[in-house]
Order: sequence, then C-alpha cells, then structure tokens
Amino acid sequence: MSQLDALVIGGGLTGIATAYYLAKGGATVTVAEKDQLNRGASGRNAGSLHFQLEYRLMEHEGTLDKELAHYAALAQISIADWKHLETELRQPIGLVMHGGLMIAETAEQIAKLERKAAIERAQGVSVELLDREGVLSLAPYLSDSVLGALCCPDEGHCNPRLLTHAYARESESMGVNITTGTTVEDLRRDGGLWYATLRSPERGSWCVKADNIINAAGTWSGYVAAKAGITLPIYPVALMMTVTEKLPPMMNHLLQHVGRKLSLKQTDDGNLLIGGGWLARLPDKSQWLEKNYRAEIDMIGLAQNLKTAQQVMPVVEQVAVLRCWTGTTALTNDQLPIIGASKTAPRFFTAVGGSGFTYGPTYARLLSELILQGESSFPLDPYSPDRPGLHATQQGAGAI
Repeated sequence: MSQLDALVIGGGLTGIATAYYLAKGGATVTVAEKDQLNRGASGRNAGSLHFQLEYRLMEHEGTLDKELAHYAALAQISIADWKHLETELRQPIGLVMHGGLMIAETAEQIAKLERKAAIERAQGVSVELLDREGVLSLAPYLSDSVLGALCCPDEGHCNPRLLTHAYARESESMGVNITTGTTVEDLRRDGGLWYATLRSPERGSWCVKADNIINAAGTWSGYVAAKAGITLPIYPVALMMTVTEKLPPMMNHLLQHVGRKLSLKQTDDGNLLIGGGWLARLPDKSQWLEKNYRAEIDMIGLAQNLKTAQQVMPVVEQVAVLRCWTGTTALTNDQLPIIGASKTAPRFFTAVGGSGFTYGPTYARLLSELILQGESSFPLDPYSPDRPGLHATQQGAGAI
C-alpha cells in the first residue's frame, strides 16, 4: 500500500484547488469524489465574486465585528489571488472583474453602507460610497428607489462550469490522481497515519494511507468528519438561481443589495443571472442523505426574488425567464467558514462554508500552506473548527 502525502475528499472547487496547491508544493495527492467533478455547489452557483461584506454577513454587525474585519482582510487577499488566476491556470475561465455595486434604498441602508465601508477600508479593500447621481452615472438602468451604493472596483464573476475543471487539468499534469464515483467508507488513524477505505462500482473497496486528510466535501463535510470521530457543525442551505433571455449589453457591474436578498449580473451573452440567497426547499435529513437528492424550487421565494430584481432594475420585468435551478451549499451558525485542523483529530483538515466560490481559491492556497509549512501566510485561527461558539445550537437545518 503506497503512502500519500494527502487524500482530498471532495471534487468541488476547494478540494481540487487544494490538491493543485499541494501538488505545486511537491506533495503526492489523491482526490476522491463520490460523484463527478464540480457537480455540487461549485458548479451550480451563479459565479459571483462577492468581495464586499455580503448582506448575510452584515446581519451579524455588532456581534461579530472582529470577525467581519478579518473577513474583509481576507477579501483583499482573495482579490489579489483572482487577478492572476487565469494566467496561473493557463486557460480561460470566464473571469470578469469590472466592479460591483451594493445598493441602498433607504437612509438606514445608506448608514449601513457607511459602516460597512469603514470596516472594509480599514483592511485595505477599495470601496467608494456613491450618491444617487454617482450610482446612475454607472448604472442608469436602476430604479428611482435606489438612493446610493458602495462601489468595489474589483468585484465581478467567473464561469463556475470552467474553474474547477481548469484546476483539475493543471493538477493532473502535476501527478494528482483524481478518482470520481468514489465514496469514503471508513477513516481511521493508526501509528501517525490515516487509513481510508474507498469504494467505487468499478474497483470495489481498497485502502489508502495518507499523512493528511483534507475534508472538502461541501454539504457532505459533516458526514465525512463523523467517520473520523468529529462533529462538524454545518448545515445544508439550498439556494435558487434564475437566468433570463438575452438583452443588449447594459450592465457591467455585479449588483448586490445591502438590505435585501439580491444579486444580479449580465453574462457576456446578454442573459441576466438573478440570485441573492433565496432558499429552495430541501427534503428532510434522511432523504437528503440519499445520493441523488435534489432541492426543489420554492415558487413563492422565487417570485419574491424576481420582484426584488424588478423593483431595483425595471427592465427585468420585460424579459422572460429561461431557467431556474438550485444549488446546495454548507453554512455554519456564524456564517464564517471552517478552515483548519481539529485538535481531536491530528492532520485532519477541513475547508467548507463561507462564500466558497468567491474564496475557494484562497481557502485552498492558505490551507495548503498550513499543511505543507505548518502555518499560513494569512491567519486562519478565526475559522478554526475548534473556535468558541461554533458548536452553538444551529439556526438552520442542524449539524450534519
């Protein structure tokens, strides 16, 4: 039985990118993915790059201020990573960074933008508060209800159908073994090594041993952690996205709202992509754990999402919806990611949660530094799986 430096569990963006950075550092790596690459949240999201503190994060203003500042600092690191990512991966990934607007419709929301801007500027994130005239000079398509916006020139979007596969191709060129249709049946630690029992329909069961386990299984991360004797307090959240018919080019910016759930952007082909955190319906836990689970569209929530988009961008009312879909991500009770090793399971690392598409490349790079060098170039302590308060009662569907 050959010994690996690392076994990565999960073939989404964070898992494949971590394999890439580990291999780049000289590690021998195998990736085990239970389905096909990029079939989970990494390939089913809208591709937004949200470097501003999002609506869901600002809901914790006043209780997690230190954490919000740290998250804003992480945004600055991630912006730098994204700017050279297409060059590093040596292939097009549909990356556009033309900027983003977080809009406000009330005086209270403007005040929240001002407080948010102070947090971000203190960490080096470039943002500019615009009044109504300034917003309309950049986005004349917005409605009369929009009073102002915070502009971040580095926001944008990337094609989620291309990014993970770009990392995979580069990883395999460096010797990473990626095995799909492969489940993890058992994890045990013995003599300072991890032993993993894997299974696939073609090969049956086999065992691998590794110095490090990287749990990047997304919504299945809690299920994987339990096999190593760890309780991982995450819960699944299913979100809805919508794409409309094509319009002539009219918006360059990623559009978000500081007080309402909304994200909106236009693709290179002219379609509008609408999202923002509206929930789809998940089956109960026993059904959700079935291999082929799928979240269902919530028609009431979908209608509210589209109404919100129409209210701030009236032209939305004039275009037909082509398709709606769902993607299920994993969140924690405090909305922050889990990145790092558990004290109760040496060399078992987790990377899950917290805007995993926007920050996935950076999570992966920093985690690979931690594994290979014993420390990361940007501190990950606030995201530790052992951080205080993480194991509080869940507000969502419960730990998995």
